[in-house]
Amino acid sequence: MDELFQVGSLSSTSRLIMGTGGMRSLEILEETLRASESSIATVALRRVDPTVPGSIYDVLQRCGVSLLPNTAGCYSAAEAIKVAELAREAFETSVIKLEVIGDDLTLLPDTSETLAAAEELVSRGFEVWAYTSDDLIVALRLEQVGCVAVMPLGSPIGSGLGVRNPHAIALIAERLEVPVLLDAGVGTASDAALAMELGCAGVLASSAINRALDPVLMAAAMRDGVRAGYQASRAGRIPPRLYAEASTSSIGRPDLLAQ
Repeated sequence: MDELFQVGSLSSTSRLIMGTGGMRSLEILEETLRASESSIATVALRRVDPTVPGSIYDVLQRCGVSLLPNTAGCYSAAEAIKVAELAREAFETSVIKLEVIGDDLTLLPDTSETLAAAEELVSRGFEVWAYTSDDLIVALRLEQVGCVAVMPLGSPIGSGLGVRNPHAIALIAERLEVPVLLDAGVGTASDAALAMELGCAGVLASSAINRALDPVLMAAAMRDGVRAGYQASRAGRIPPRLYAEASTSSIGRPDLLAQ
């Protein structure tokens, strides 16, 4: 990217955030991280022990990737706060990706519990990246309580359905001052590009890469999709029109010359 991407105390030259869950092996994880050129990756606390050699933590360190612990699997504010405190003690970081799930089937966020957890975590000195719905009002409230990033879903986690409500994502990106990162639902590189074109500051991709037939190739595609979408968002696209507008001037057309 042309500029440094900054969220709270974490900075990156890439606007693609990598998820690490579900990877087939640590070797493939390392290859995908390198192909993605991402320098921030989110990891569920329950999946990594920094004291055990050969863990995900070792792979991230070897690749120079900053760890973003998350509270995946939590279903209440109290549970998420406890996991965040454990992550801070284990990894010596106050950065946390907050996830509070409200439904087992859809894995949609419990926004009321998320707001309660976010407010408490911020008061305890955490830098909160908050996973949420595509509800503008909830996103605004998360910004107001002090989250350093708001992460609305494009569609349910792991669904690969892409951005189902582009208007909602664009509204959130337009109204918030903190970085808005698309989280969940990305299926392929065009979804990542669309999110960036809608105004998102970055994209988190996990299942789309980890479950692809060729995760390394998909990581590279996501990298390029995020870059293309970011450049397009700054280029200023032409406005959509109901009718055609020729790119070549009509001046000099024989059929329009006066007889």
